[in-house]
Amino acid sequence: MSSAVTAREVRPADERKAFVESSLVQLTLVRFREFWREPEAVFWVFVFPILLAAGLGVAFRNKPADVMKVGAVGSQLAAAMRADKTLAVEQMDQAAGEQALRAGRIVLLALPAANGGVTYRFDDTNPDGRNAKLLVDRAVQRAAGARDAVAAKDDYVREPGSRYIDFLLPGLIGTNLMGSGIWGIGFTIVDARRKKLLKRLIASPMPRWQYLLSFLLSRLSMLYVEIAAITGFGVLVFGVPVRGSIWELALFCLISAVAFSTLGLLVAARAQTMEAASGLMNLVMLPMWIFSGVFFSADRFPNVVQPFVRALPLTAVIDALRASMLQGVHLAQLWPQLAVIMSWMVVCFFTALKLFRWK
Repeated sequence: MSSAVTAREVRPADERKAFVESSLVQLTLVRFREFWREPEAVFWVFVFPILLAAGLGVAFRNKPADVMKVGAVGSQLAAAMRADKTLAVEQMDQAAGEQALRAGRIVLLALPAANGGVTYRFDDTNPDGRNAKLLVDRAVQRAAGARDAVAAKDDYVREPGSRYIDFLLPGLIGTNLMGSGIWGIGFTIVDARRKKLLKRLIASPMPRWQYLLSFLLSRLSMLYVEIAAITGFGVLVFGVPVRGSIWELALFCLISAVAFSTLGLLVAARAQTMEAASGLMNLVMLPMWIFSGVFFSADRFPNVVQPFVRALPLTAVIDALRASMLQGVHLAQLWPQLAVIMSWMVVCFFTALKLFRWK
């Protein structure tokens, strides 16, 4: 009786030990340790995207409307112009006004005309001068009793989601998923092949698919720390909204990370040198950096290239991230983007499995 109980107690422990010592688990742990022992990799994955988001978020932040400095000759004209709060009006004589206009201290000078009208002096090649002319003329006309033919009012929209940082952050997340998957996995495989480390694994009973799968599993182990760091920074510092489901967003990032990781496996399947791997990776990623709408909308490209743009995996990832985070779109509604991503994932993984060479 006691021997039977002991056998039952030992068996789960042996199974756990066998699992931990399996080639797949050990290979995954090796990948994980290699990443954390490289400060450069940690910087590019975690620190650089946050610094980029901070710099671009501050540089392209929404600012209050500019107050334009203009000049007026005569107290009556100056009083009429001061009715518009977007104008900083300085009353001066004509000589001083012309000198200020030449020196760039004001963008427009308004002075009474001989026929009772108003003359506006400004540089028509200067956008601020043209805008100032429209604002000043509107203020002067209203002071004279003019009324708008159509009643209109301003309705300002300053809700999070319409700013540049809101547009940018999903693009940075998608770019980070792509870079980590392609560069992080591809370079590791090529470096091991270059150092003849892969030759030592040929004699082992480890299947090829376990070696390739270990890269995917190690990539996923760091995925959510990476995404949480970038997204959390945007939410806490800039108030970027996350209107969709957090769990659906996490699942989508998981699928995207696997897709880019399989692309990295494919790129590294046969490359022999770091130079060759770097060239292939840049060849793969450069079109996505340009066309996929990381920093500006992909809709800016001509209609003739839109099918190519929409077929890129990074375009699908960024479009889906923006739809989920900014519009609250559910994962089930993102099936066109998911179809593109899943297609790339399946084709790249099985092609890499077919083409992979140990040496």
